[in-house]
Amino acid sequence: MHIVVFSGAGISAESGIRTFRDADGLWEGHRVEDVASPQAWLRNKNLVLDFYNQRRLNLLQSQPNAAHLALAELESEYQVSVITQNVDDLHERAGSTKVIHLHGELMYARSTGNPTFRQRLDNGLLHADMHCPEGFPLRPDIVWFGEAVPMMDTAISIATKADVFIITGTSLEVYPAAGLVNFTPHDCGIWLVDPNRHQELSKQGIRCIAKPAGIGIPEAIAEIKKRYSTGGRHS
Repeated sequence: MHIVVFSGAGISAESGIRTFRDADGLWEGHRVEDVASPQAWLRNKNLVLDFYNQRRLNLLQSQPNAAHLALAELESEYQVSVITQNVDDLHERAGSTKVIHLHGELMYARSTGNPTFRQRLDNGLLHADMHCPEGFPLRPDIVWFGEAVPMMDTAISIATKADVFIITGTSLEVYPAAGLVNFTPHDCGIWLVDPNRHQELSKQGIRCIAKPAGIGIPEAIAEIKKRYSTGGRHS
């Protein structure tokens, strides 16, 4: 059985990673346009570098939570693919081995002239004088607003092969990623774990668990194991 997980900021919030925006529309006190766009990079590179350096240092102090660990543990019994909107590496640190990052990876930098060159930032810091071997400056390996999502086609291909699709920590409002659920097979079992949503989705055949990821993900996994051990699809 192939279980596909689609995760967003909510799953990492329980590990102390700040969610995408605060209620006032700012991201760590900054307008998104000022720290997460190609225009911001051209306008104030040092501000962008400092912003992401601080995010990395925060990530290095954070640990995977119960939801990350439960999803990683699933690999001992099932084929599991994780598609995440998150740029942190908490899924990998929990033990998940097949993770697709739609919006890039915070702990990496990439060349501005050769996008195939990536460098891990083990100490969390990227400075303006750092370059790739070809001499191009390095930038955060993040998909900024206004940029294409290069892993989207890969994510769609994975979604089409899902027997079970688990959604957690995402508002399902950031496109194109939010449309992934529409590519799942018609008989795919779908679970949504979100403390704030969406009982109306149960009318669409989606099982909603209105709990935080650390509680709701283990509950969803228990339900999935029970359902598919008793003759469900691809049991």
